[in-house]
Amino acid sequence: MPPRLHLRSLGQLAELQIYARPHLCGRCSYATASATVPAPTDSQIHSSRSLSQHYPPSQPPSHRDPKYRKSQRIRSYVSLLQTTPLIILFQHNSLKAVEWTGIRRELTSALRKLDAQLLAQGKTQEELIGEYVKLQVIKTTMFEPALRIAEYYKPEQQGPALTHALSESAYQAIKPQKGVHPLSPLLTGSLAILTFPTVSPQYIKTAFSILAPQAPIFAAPPRRLNPSLYELPVQEGLKKLMLLGARIDGEVFDRDGTRWVGGINGGIDGLRAQLVGMLQGFGAGLTQTLESAGRSIWFTMESRRNMLEEEQQGGKADAAEQPAKTE
Repeated sequence: MPPRLHLRSLGQLAELQIYARPHLCGRCSYATASATVPAPTDSQIHSSRSLSQHYPPSQPPSHRDPKYRKSQRIRSYVSLLQTTPLIILFQHNSLKAVEWTGIRRELTSALRKLDAQLLAQGKTQEELIGEYVKLQVIKTTMFEPALRIAEYYKPEQQGPALTHALSESAYQAIKPQKGVHPLSPLLTGSLAILTFPTVSPQYIKTAFSILAPQAPIFAAPPRRLNPSLYELPVQEGLKKLMLLGARIDGEVFDRDGTRWVGGINGGIDGLRAQLVGMLQGFGAGLTQTLESAGRSIWFTMESRRNMLEEEQQGGKADAAEQPAKTE
């Protein structure tokens, strides 16, 4: 009978590996193969200065083990949230691969047509963003903590090695904020995001005409102009997409607010014009309010002054008549 081979599990093999830097705990720290060094003490763990000396800048200590795919996904989501001014959320219900392919194809085609149209109108190549608009599926369990890190984590001056998205300080900062963000109730189930490098109502309108058509503002292209849009896989996939809301320049918009931004005429110039009009209207209303308040105070004081003068004149008349009565 041949001898038995005692195979070790992956966990046992991991314990036998020699790391250049020890883990702070079972979940944290980068590791490289080299000679072992003593583990840091508790005082070193809580001291940012000793930590920055113990770990090189290329291998900072982490609360989440960076070897795992989930940790890297959180880092990518944080970077996306910090650099993308416009993110639109969609809920999708078990779309098939062929349906996703058709939807992305039609979205890319519509955005390229818009780029060509704007280029013919005199826009520069730098102002065209169609190729940078992306539709991607997200993991909500990873996107939600990444959103809290991007919104609520304001790192102190501890050095770049200790304030990254996976650091212990980031974890402790966002832990009390769970479920606080206005988008948190939406981050459940199957979600997809549409990202824009700039806030452009024209591109939003074009994207909605494909992903969330609604006449008359976001009417879908007619069949004679775009027959591929009406193919069965594309239409079946679009039925499973539902607009939820958006995050625009750090502010949360519901479905109606997102459509309002996409329906602004004139693109970004129209958006600026509406903003200026709103500010001017606010200033005029404030001026009118202050003027009416000033007029009200003036009328009140004037009526009071007239009453006092009448009382004084009546008192003098009574005093002049009093001696004549006594005689």
